[in-house]
Amino acid sequence: MRFIHYRNPYLRRRSPFDPLNSLRGEMNRLFENNLGEVSQDLFGAWTPALDLVQDDNEFRLIVELPGVKKEDIDLSLQNNILTVSGKRENGTERKEAEPNRGERVFGKFRRTIQLPTAVDTSKVEAKYQDGVLTVTLPKAEEAKPKKIAVNVQ
Repeated sequence: MRFIHYRNPYLRRRSPFDPLNSLRGEMNRLFENNLGEVSQDLFGAWTPALDLVQDDNEFRLIVELPGVKKEDIDLSLQNNILTVSGKRENGTERKEAEPNRGERVFGKFRRTIQLPTAVDTSKVEAKYQDGVLTVTLPKAEEAKPKKIAVNVQ
């Protein structure tokens, strides 16, 4: 007599790591597929990338704002808190059909940066060129490092 081994495709061995593997899969799926769409849906805004550079005399804020018009950018500085806000409009018209894949994000944005020291608000300059906003914030005289001479006796 010969036994035929039948393998049921719906039954499998369980591993103690199955719940963790399932969680990892769900997290990967969340971050790989629609992260931009999720963040836009949850927060209703997008977040432009920025760099804050500092030397002895000034801070320089560099913000990437591709596709944003100069008129749609607002800057404010109060109590050493710099706020950059504005909006990016959807410039393309969709007459015939929706795109097969849409990854560009449109809408309002707002970034707030706490500056570590006081700045001279009368000398702040902002330039916008090729989708990059550069804000130069000179440090206040009292915030600049001072050299102190040491006397030898």
